[in-house]
Amino acid sequence: MINHTIIIAEAGVNHNGDINLAKKLIDAAAAAGADYVKFQTFKTELLVSKDAKKADYQIKNTNKTGNTQFDMLKKLEISKETHYELIKYCKQKDIKFLSTAFDFDSIDFLYKLKIDFFKIPSGELTNYPYLKKIANKKLPVVISTGMANLKEIADALTIFNKLDFYKNNKNITVLHCSSEYPTPMHLVNLSAMNTIADKFNVNVGYSDHTLGIEVPIAAVAMGAKVIEKHFTLDKNLPGPDHKMSLEPNELKKMIDAIRNIEKAIGNGKKEPNELEKKNKPLVRKSIIAKTKINKNEILTENNITTKRPGTGLSPFLWDKVIGTKAIKDFNIDDFIEI
Repeated sequence: MINHTIIIAEAGVNHNGDINLAKKLIDAAAAAGADYVKFQTFKTELLVSKDAKKADYQIKNTNKTGNTQFDMLKKLEISKETHYELIKYCKQKDIKFLSTAFDFDSIDFLYKLKIDFFKIPSGELTNYPYLKKIANKKLPVVISTGMANLKEIADALTIFNKLDFYKNNKNITVLHCSSEYPTPMHLVNLSAMNTIADKFNVNVGYSDHTLGIEVPIAAVAMGAKVIEKHFTLDKNLPGPDHKMSLEPNELKKMIDAIRNIEKAIGNGKKEPNELEKKNKPLVRKSIIAKTKINKNEILTENNITTKRPGTGLSPFLWDKVIGTKAIKDFNIDDFIEI
């Protein structure tokens, strides 16, 4: 049975506040084969203070949308009505809708929308009341851990583990992540994903902010059960996240590669597969006569050798054959019998 990695195509705020652009993003995610297309649900007034400064990458990518996070994000909100329209459109395109809540009201709203699980962003990992509110909804959670250390992850998991729904890390997936946009390769630290798996005995995945598709593919080979990746219709569009996002053709290449990796991982048993079995006798070798051998002649390294096919005596019987007498006459290339 092939393991199926859940792939979240992160549209985020790359709709730029335009519902038609959001629908085109849904089209692209569905065409690429993603399981979910994810947006972001927030009320700017509840998310950031009026004077919260932009991150460096936001300043670089949004120099025309004001000087604060508030100014930038206010233009990127999507209304409740738009959520309903996007959900309806996702159903038409046979892809699942998902969004990340960034405030309490948005948590309640997404719960009413009957999302499959809560995706917790890295910035909320240490937000105790936020995590507690989500835990009390008793939906599966996927938690990003950018900027976090193991103690902070443990503290967050403790909040969920208090409830039977999450006991022993049931219904929890933890994503390794680096919150730098884009993340340079030398700071990815992908092996930390397995550190999280070993430390907490939890399903793991990877939320990627690198340029390109190599790292998510590697993460699946290393055991990721969930992959999250930003995408856009055009990296040159204005907005904070477009430049570090995949374009539709890249998203499809990534997903196609991941699906191939899933097939390649297999069941872990080391045994001949169904196609190898037919090749096995053709490419392995048998003990055969190197020269003409008369009956009762002693078999030595001078008169026997190994050649294909592997339908006779195995070369692993070599030491048992050497020194014995030939039981009959053998011509060159005859299989040796004992």
